[in-house]
Amino acid sequence: MKRNEMIDKISKNTKEYDFIIIGGGATGIGIALEASARGYSVVLLEKSDFTKSTSSKSTKLVHGGVRYLAQGDVGLVREAVVERGLLTQNAPHLVKSQSFIIPTHGLFDELQYTIGLTLYDLLAGKFSLGRSKRISKAKTISRISTINPDKISAGVVYYDGQFDDTRLAINVLQSASELGAIVVNYCTVTGLLKDKDGNVTGVKFYDEEGKEDYEIKGKQVVNATGVFADDVLKMDSPNAEKTISPSQGVHLVLDKSFLPDNDAIMIPKTDDGRVLFLVPWHGRVVVGTTDTPIEKESLEPIALKKEIDFILATAARYLTKAPKRSDVLSVFAGLRPLAYSKDNGNKTKEISRSHKIFESKSGLLTIVGGKWTTFRKMGEDLVDKTEQKKGWEHIQTKTKHLKIHGYKENVNYENPLYFYGSDENDLLKLSKEDGMSDFISTSLKIINAQVVWAVRFEMARNVEDFLARRTRCQLLDARESIKMAAKVAEIMAAELGEDQAWQIDQVKEYAQVTSNYIL
Repeated sequence: MKRNEMIDKISKNTKEYDFIIIGGGATGIGIALEASARGYSVVLLEKSDFTKSTSSKSTKLVHGGVRYLAQGDVGLVREAVVERGLLTQNAPHLVKSQSFIIPTHGLFDELQYTIGLTLYDLLAGKFSLGRSKRISKAKTISRISTINPDKISAGVVYYDGQFDDTRLAINVLQSASELGAIVVNYCTVTGLLKDKDGNVTGVKFYDEEGKEDYEIKGKQVVNATGVFADDVLKMDSPNAEKTISPSQGVHLVLDKSFLPDNDAIMIPKTDDGRVLFLVPWHGRVVVGTTDTPIEKESLEPIALKKEIDFILATAARYLTKAPKRSDVLSVFAGLRPLAYSKDNGNKTKEISRSHKIFESKSGLLTIVGGKWTTFRKMGEDLVDKTEQKKGWEHIQTKTKHLKIHGYKENVNYENPLYFYGSDENDLLKLSKEDGMSDFISTSLKIINAQVVWAVRFEMARNVEDFLARRTRCQLLDARESIKMAAKVAEIMAAELGEDQAWQIDQVKEYAQVTSNYIL
């Protein structure tokens, strides 16, 4: 996956593409994979880096959504648990089964959650990751050594999926590009092309790196920009109605000592009526999330003090070792692109998480809502809808059992390079070259070769791409990642042919952005 080759293909092509996808988050990436797997020609354009916004800020769970079951949304849960099962089969190097324990308070809780989670298992059918069951108080305490014994009567164990969001994104993009898709980051769509009848026929975009404008033609233009969907709709029609209600979700990352065992915790009833997860991830613990309605969407949302306090207070109630602000290694905020309706009020946790596709008068298709777990199904639905409206012959989906780039079975999750999957061998070969096996960070176990790899094969264009998304250093230990920036910039500059001034700017910009991840 090389950026200059992708741009080159675009500049030489005069033909019309089948799909032009605006947006390189989970949704756009799912559509690119689906369409290219069916043999359609595809261009995907992302204005910053792939998954820069919402899709890199998830709770790192591939889940059916236990709380959607409580809301009675059985259809959504069934769809999600099936997709969860397919993902564990198609990308086992990134998606794995994770056991969760719900601390219960009294007999009613125990019955309610045991019955509810048994239904959850039944909905998954052959895709179930394990059977839910009640365990005693003593067993709960032995499995979660830091749980507060005064807060629980027993526990209920269930299983869900856990993953690395941006790593999955990169591997899916690699799969799509192997199937012929053109995918490019740092390309901003500046306008839509239309025929005399006002139908969308393509897009204008600006290549932020090459500093050049392009116009490309496409049979179907798709708006998959998540929380920024309204910007594209306004480009299409200045009076377009609002479709998105952004809601902010915040996560804190703590040291493993707060949850030293292998089970995750799911706290089912917090003060704001949501659930709170404490999940082991890359040798740390991710704790979240919140649900705060936000007025204006942004690429780098900032956690509010009340959200941080709420997470710390809720976690402290259940743990013998109460986390303090000074224990937080990183705090990250993401925005959910929830579908707007005038009667939402402020109850964002109750807005449906299912995705919606709608067509503008101009023929533009916009897809909103949804979540990482169902990204493949969203792609399938959108391509089906396009075939139907264009009168194209229907081609069956090819992605249900498509092995994602990097596919590897029997992964050792203790290996710091496990998330490269089958690419690990080539990365290790590269690490044998002079100085390539040196550590940039011993605590995060990042070596020089990973930077070179990210530039050559994963389209990393700057320090943030590498530290935040090709690896997860920014989320795992924000302060440590800032210390790494200068070395990363130096290696990248050599690969990209950039000068000293570029390196200085990169380090400064990275420190600025990442300061928001530090309490």
